[in-house]
Amino acid sequence: MSNQKKSPIIGISANLLPIENGPFQGRERAAVVYDYVQAVKLAGGIPILLPIIEGEQAIQQQVDLIDGLLLSGGYDVSPLYYGEEPQQALGEIRPERDAYELALIHTACANQKPILGICRGLQLLNVAFGGTLYQDIPHTLPASLQHNQKAKPEEASHTVHLVEGSLLQQLMKTTSLVTNSYHHQAIKEIAPGFQVNARAHDEIIEGIEKTGDLFILAVQWHPELMIMKQPIMQKLFQGLVAATKHKGRSL
Repeated sequence: MSNQKKSPIIGISANLLPIENGPFQGRERAAVVYDYVQAVKLAGGIPILLPIIEGEQAIQQQVDLIDGLLLSGGYDVSPLYYGEEPQQALGEIRPERDAYELALIHTACANQKPILGICRGLQLLNVAFGGTLYQDIPHTLPASLQHNQKAKPEEASHTVHLVEGSLLQQLMKTTSLVTNSYHHQAIKEIAPGFQVNARAHDEIIEGIEKTGDLFILAVQWHPELMIMKQPIMQKLFQGLVAATKHKGRSL
């Protein structure tokens, strides 16, 4: 056998999507946008999909297989998980995905596995550790920027300011980015043990990270869709892969 070191395995949480046509119309599939897979591979990791399953032991075995976790985007988070009732503007929710990923997050954290959250992944990380969300930005904060852009996914929509000295700022080596934006929910109260690492001009939280030694970082935008036009976005995935090797926040 080769003595070459193996690349770290990065588990990507899969969405649950209905098949829209053909003989299997209405059946559901576990899937992610392929840009996540490409971003992990370009960063030096081996991507695998983690479908929704039930059972503490089964989720533990999933976590045992991976070196790091990437939480993908998708449905709104059920407000019942942060002590609120659903408002009129709440989008589609999938409580089974929420329940699975909340268990996945806590299991990965307990096993010291680095985590990178994207869009919904940021929101769910915040909820997992006791934070809350705005269920709909336009309804709650009508003076806010457009956070659900009409431009193509690879195009930048608004500016994000990074907090000086944060892990995110050290990783990106800049204090300002222009990012895409595809969300109508956002962090309201940040979870204990986390700190804000990025905000938009309207003060909406665009990034968070957990204090302590373990790499747990999340952003509200979709860097995987931008890496071809903005290679700097690849640094987020490189940071996740590097954290699996260093077993900490060091870059």
